[in-house]
Amino acid sequence: MQIVRTVPERVYRSTPNGDFRILESYIRALRSAQRFVYLENQFLWSPEIEAVLYDKLRRPPCDDFRMLVVLPAKPNTGADDTRGVLAELVTADRDAGRFLACTVYSRAGEPSSPIYVHAKVGIVDDRWLTVGSANLNEHSLFNDTELNLVTHDARIARDVRLRLWSEHLERPIDAVAGNVTEVIDNLWKPLGREQRARYERRAPLTHRVVELQGISRRSGRLLGPLKGLLVDG
Repeated sequence: MQIVRTVPERVYRSTPNGDFRILESYIRALRSAQRFVYLENQFLWSPEIEAVLYDKLRRPPCDDFRMLVVLPAKPNTGADDTRGVLAELVTADRDAGRFLACTVYSRAGEPSSPIYVHAKVGIVDDRWLTVGSANLNEHSLFNDTELNLVTHDARIARDVRLRLWSEHLERPIDAVAGNVTEVIDNLWKPLGREQRARYERRAPLTHRVVELQGISRRSGRLLGPLKGLLVDG
């Protein structure tokens, strides 16, 4: 287990040059990804992280490579920035089906309401896991004081992923424990798209996962926030 931090420059005497190991740890892990990247975060508007993710989608390490991000339907700040990053990533994917962005909704009331994703979890290839306080934005990676834990324990990384996916997909762990590509293609994608369609026609949701939808300024393809409702505040 490793503790990594963000400490801004010229804030504490003990670290006059700052400490940016959270970003360094993310960059190293994402660049090394061979099979999949899973990110669950409140925000996604770090140019440094975007650049690595973009490159992975443009030059995937294998045909079965997948990238799955879970974000809030309506983050409280930086919403347009997140939408822009998602648009760039869907452009990089070039309709290959390797990239998927989803959010989660509650089905307890009518109409269904979004669950605010406040997690800060990253998992790469079931061999690298980080969890902590850092969002994937410039504030957390450069300007705020943050702390994350990192482990390269494959058993822990896989266990955390399976528990999260079981919760989000409302399936037993055995149902999400198979090949990652197949679970994303055969569970995440169809469930997310079905629920997005139900949400758009104001029908009650039957599952929690909803694919994010929006308009890429560059390509006109669909991705991003639900029905363009992703706005600041």
